[in-house]
Amino acid sequence: MTASNASPSSSAAIPAEGYAGDVSPQLAWEWVQGGRAVLVDVRTDAERDWVGFVPGAVAIPWKTYPGMAVNPGFDDALRAAVPEGGQAVLLCRSGVRSVAAARRATELGITAYNILEGFEGDADADGHRNRTGGWRFRGLPWRQG
Repeated sequence: MTASNASPSSSAAIPAEGYAGDVSPQLAWEWVQGGRAVLVDVRTDAERDWVGFVPGAVAIPWKTYPGMAVNPGFDDALRAAVPEGGQAVLLCRSGVRSVAAARRATELGITAYNILEGFEGDADADGHRNRTGGWRFRGLPWRQG
């Protein structure tokens, strides 16, 4: 990680209301690599297909494309993906849908963290993503296609 893409909260979880907390992309990846958490990508199948994905992440859409209705199979799929007593780090495009998914996971009894910045980060002044933050911007593993 270089100074230009350093995240201010990369070393600790930030407490949050309704779920375990927020973590930087770097900390989430550290936890996944260490077997401390399951990485759950809550973006739509279309987003993963068109934009890219994290190898090894469990794909469980929070909402379904194209209508963006809440995925009726989310609860069962999440319970199957995260071992009892385990924890999940949830990834979406920019860190918004993953908050809603983390809150739902918490209601299901799963310790869940939102990954700050998401996969693509917020849009910059020109409306472009992947330039100011996000999983990809931070240089973490991902693939396209």
